[in-house]
Amino acid sequence: MKCEEITKLLESLSPKKYASSWDNVGLLVGRREKEVSRIAVSLDASFATIEEAVKAKADMLITHHPMIFSSLKQINEDQITSEKILTLIENGIACYAMHTNFDTIGGMGELAAGPEYLDLSDLEPLIFESDDIYGMGRGGYLPTKMTAKEVADYVKKKFGLSFVMLYQDERLKDKQFDKIAVLPGSGKSEMEDVRKKGYELYLTGDYGHHPGIDAMDMGMTIIDATHYGLEHIFVSFIAKYLRDNCNCIEVVEIDTGCPVQIL
Repeated sequence: MKCEEITKLLESLSPKKYASSWDNVGLLVGRREKEVSRIAVSLDASFATIEEAVKAKADMLITHHPMIFSSLKQINEDQITSEKILTLIENGIACYAMHTNFDTIGGMGELAAGPEYLDLSDLEPLIFESDDIYGMGRGGYLPTKMTAKEVADYVKKKFGLSFVMLYQDERLKDKQFDKIAVLPGSGKSEMEDVRKKGYELYLTGDYGHHPGIDAMDMGMTIIDATHYGLEHIFVSFIAKYLRDNCNCIEVVEIDTGCPVQIL
C-alpha cells in the first residue's frame, strides 16, 4: 500500500479537522507515494522508538505524539528533532502523528473509559473544542462504588501500571466514589471544567505538586497515572486497526515503557 492510502485510512478514523489549533498532526516526514509494507506503531517518536523502527525495517512510523511541534530552521545533528528527522529519512521511514484528533474522535478517551479498561457506564464527553458532538475525555459511572485507593489499584491493574499518584485530603480516604472523569494525557488545565460537570474524582496525567494541592483544597481527588500511563493503549489499538484494515501490511508494536520510574 502507498503511504497516502494508509494516512487516508487513519484519517477516516480520526479526521485531522478535529485536532486542536495548536497541534501538528498528519504526515510529518516522508513522501505520500512511498510504498509501505511494514508499519511501526508507538506512543512517541523517541530515539529509542526510531532505533527499534530501523531494526524492524519499518517503512512507516505512526505515533500519537507529534515529533515536530515548533518550527525548525536547520536540519542537522545540532538539534534533537532534526537529528530524528535525518535518521528517519536516511532509513526511508515515513512518520505520521494522530494526536488531539485521536483524543477527540476515534479515540483515546472513549477507549480508556470503555469495556477493555475502566468499563464506565453512561459515558459523556468532558472537554469540547467546538460545538461538535465529540469531545476529549470521558466521564461516567464506575462498575461499583470504590474509595480512591481502590480506584487507583483498579487503574493500575487495567492499564498495566506499576504505580499511580494520588492527590486526596486525608479526611476523604474512606469516601466512596460512584463516578469518575478520565482525560488521558495532560489534564490539569481542564480540572475546573471537570469539576463544574459534577465530578469529584479525576483521572489524568502530568498533574504536579501545586495544582494537586489546589485541587485538594477544592475538594477534588486526583489520580495521576502519568502521561504515558493512560495513553500507551494507543499502540495496541492502532496496531489492531491497521491489521484489521490492511491485510497486506505487517504491523510492529513498539512500547518502550513509562519514562517515569519510582525508585
